[in-house]
Amino acid sequence: MHTVVNARTLATQEITRSIQLFTDKPRSAEKDQQTLRLKEQCDKPAVLIISWLNARQKHLAKYAQLYIDQGFDVFATHITPWQLLWPVKGTQLVAAEIVKFLKNNDFKHGLILHGFSVGGYLWGECLVHIARDLPNYQVVLDRVIGQVWDSAADITEISVGVPRALFPKNPTLQIALKKYMLYHMKAFHEPATSHYIRSSQMFHTNLLRCPALFLMSKTDPVGTVEANTRVKDSWEQSGVKTTVKCWDRSPHVGHFMKHREEYIDVLFNHLRQLNLPSLKQDALLRAKL
Repeated sequence: MHTVVNARTLATQEITRSIQLFTDKPRSAEKDQQTLRLKEQCDKPAVLIISWLNARQKHLAKYAQLYIDQGFDVFATHITPWQLLWPVKGTQLVAAEIVKFLKNNDFKHGLILHGFSVGGYLWGECLVHIARDLPNYQVVLDRVIGQVWDSAADITEISVGVPRALFPKNPTLQIALKKYMLYHMKAFHEPATSHYIRSSQMFHTNLLRCPALFLMSKTDPVGTVEANTRVKDSWEQSGVKTTVKCWDRSPHVGHFMKHREEYIDVLFNHLRQLNLPSLKQDALLRAKL
């Protein structure tokens, strides 16, 4: 599958139903169906964008373009609201697919995770999967050299976040869905909530030890400062170098749109510390904005 997503000739190619490749020039996404190993391996650093619920392609493309302009290969992954509600048949299958993809491809020049909102939960499920067979999957953790968490949503805020993601302009439907979500989490503790809790625990303890950047805002009701600070503190105790950018006013997963220049500066300072060979001079980026 090959879809043009933005005027600057960015295209996406489907690797699986949940993982896609963003590219600005012809590039094969051919793979081995069993292992998900790409025929054409990355010859640049790569980033995996772990997107928010119901993210639109044109919005993801803006982040993809930012990285592609700096010489990265860009992959993106997502879950649907249904997959979030029923993790055993939903998110956990996506997580297993992501881990398989990350294990069976080389990423010789390093891999960055850039997660948004419920992407923190999805990565938590990936960590649960990795932890079950750590000797086999340690290679995945070793490949990740940096992480960025934008508006990361703790599972305690799921009943606030999901209604806002699905019905951003309809408060009545938000209230109705919030009530259902609270019911869902009580009624389906074993098939759903217990898995959210386990994922959250794994996200807080985090098997990754590479530098992390947290992007958040005091007015975000979904990726709250309190929840993000708890994660940051936990990671720092285990030796992770963390950087925080907290805006006074900025919407959930909207920091890049609202504070573009600042967002880019903070992100690029973080990437520069990782000593990535691909990172071009900021002047080149500025010329393209």
